[in-house]
Amino acid sequence: MRRGMALVIACIAALTAVLSGSAGAQGQPNRAEQYLKYRKGVYQVIAWNIAPLSAMAQDKQPFDATVFADRAERVSLMTPMLAESYAPESRHAEGSKLKPEMWSNRADFDEKLRTLVARSETLAKTADGVDAAASKAAFFDMAQACKACHDKYRAD
Repeated sequence: MRRGMALVIACIAALTAVLSGSAGAQGQPNRAEQYLKYRKGVYQVIAWNIAPLSAMAQDKQPFDATVFADRAERVSLMTPMLAESYAPESRHAEGSKLKPEMWSNRADFDEKLRTLVARSETLAKTADGVDAAASKAAFFDMAQACKACHDKYRAD
């Protein structure tokens, strides 16, 4: 429980830093910009933790069960935060990589996001054990949920 609370506090501190980083230099960002900065901050934390998970799952680096479990837990804590970053006010945020089709297919997008959250939770629970093969399989399931949404709603 302590580790989880410390992680939440660390994530909040990191997101606060990301969100407040350019506010002083350029004036107060508008609401759409705030949502987009928040969204990018959450994705940055997720990506930071997914990179080593991916490397271990693909046998590009040795599997370390402790590191894998810690990073999987972080991802499972962050993915639910994504939902609030896709508020309607963020629809026209400049610099967003979100395809406009998301807004007309919001129910599908939300379902894909719920799938990501569920698979992230499964990943964290599975990685808490010692079965490397099961942990890697759970990672690939979660990664498929990421890909399903990116393929349909993310512009490159």
